[in-house]
Amino acid sequence: MRIFSLLIIAGLAACAPQAQEERNPPAAPPAARTDALPAPTPSDVAVRIAAANAGATVAVAVGQRFAVELVGVPTAGYLWEVADRPDFIIVRGEAGGPTSRAQLQPGFAGGNHWEVTIFEATGPGVGTIRMVQRRPWETDIAPVAEFAVTIEAR
Repeated sequence: MRIFSLLIIAGLAACAPQAQEERNPPAAPPAARTDALPAPTPSDVAVRIAAANAGATVAVAVGQRFAVELVGVPTAGYLWEVADRPDFIIVRGEAGGPTSRAQLQPGFAGGNHWEVTIFEATGPGVGTIRMVQRRPWETDIAPVAEFAVTIEAR
């Protein structure tokens, strides 16, 4: 009977609620993880704009290529797209890739990925690039995230 009582107590202790951090530790941002990979931005891009630059003003030279590097979840269909941009800025390309070395392992599925949009300032001006993250086929649903940065081209 004593053994039975100990087994019940041990079972109840195992079922006791744990602290939230123990059950669901917060995900580290890509830059803070030791297995993090940098955004796959081409080497000829002069200015790299990260999520931390949201709301900032960034200076670029006319004719200069620059990139907005955001982390998204394209494996779930959520893609970053340019919602608004000034006329003096054109899109020159896109790049994407894993945010961690773990994603390079065979059998790894899902997870966050880098989504890089490459722009060029074709003339002088000041204007805002606004990007939204959404599933392209869900046109009647609000974006799940937004990013905006003001570009000052000289």
